[in-house]
Amino acid sequence: MNSQTQSLTLQGPAGAIEALLDLPEADLFEAPHGSAVIAHPHPQFGGTMTNKVVQTIARACVQCGWRAVRFNFRGVGASAGHYDEGRGELDDLLAVVAQQAPADRPLLLAGFSFGAFVAASAIARLHAERPIAAAVLVGTAASRFVVPPVPPELHPRTLVVHGEQDDTVPLASVMDWARPQSLPVTVVPGGEHFFHGQLPLLKSLVVRHVRA
Repeated sequence: MNSQTQSLTLQGPAGAIEALLDLPEADLFEAPHGSAVIAHPHPQFGGTMTNKVVQTIARACVQCGWRAVRFNFRGVGASAGHYDEGRGELDDLLAVVAQQAPADRPLLLAGFSFGAFVAASAIARLHAERPIAAAVLVGTAASRFVVPPVPPELHPRTLVVHGEQDDTVPLASVMDWARPQSLPVTVVPGGEHFFHGQLPLLKSLVVRHVRA
């Protein structure tokens, strides 16, 4: 954590939700542009809010002047509850949004792998209720879960990034999900699931998207 990171305990449907809030530098931004809520990879395979890809997305959002909220899904770290195959995890994310992203301020939803599936589910749920300023879906777990389509009007504000050589979630499965929507996918040449050695490139892609 850096000096601008705060530890939070939020209230979720299964009990406490452990979270971290990263804030932009006060001398660079008069006020945060809004709140980015970022979801982590699969809880049963070591996914936590301190995952390097999740941290990279958070740093990119902070660099662009956004508050970045990372949190542990139920049953991970100090978050109460048990794994719920995405259903309860969606409720966790919605609880974090309700407490950390006021409806009158811009909201950015992001996730990595399983977290991208949950974030896409949250986009589908929230789209009719409040504006979503931007979305970032990295390594979307389309081969393992039924990922909802992104509403067409959000396509220009949605960044989908996937590694060419991802052997956890094959690129073909993400293309199969994106193709019926005509949703563009940014492919990182040679990239694998965790973007080893390519996190600076991932960060630059997210920064470019969020600033745009």
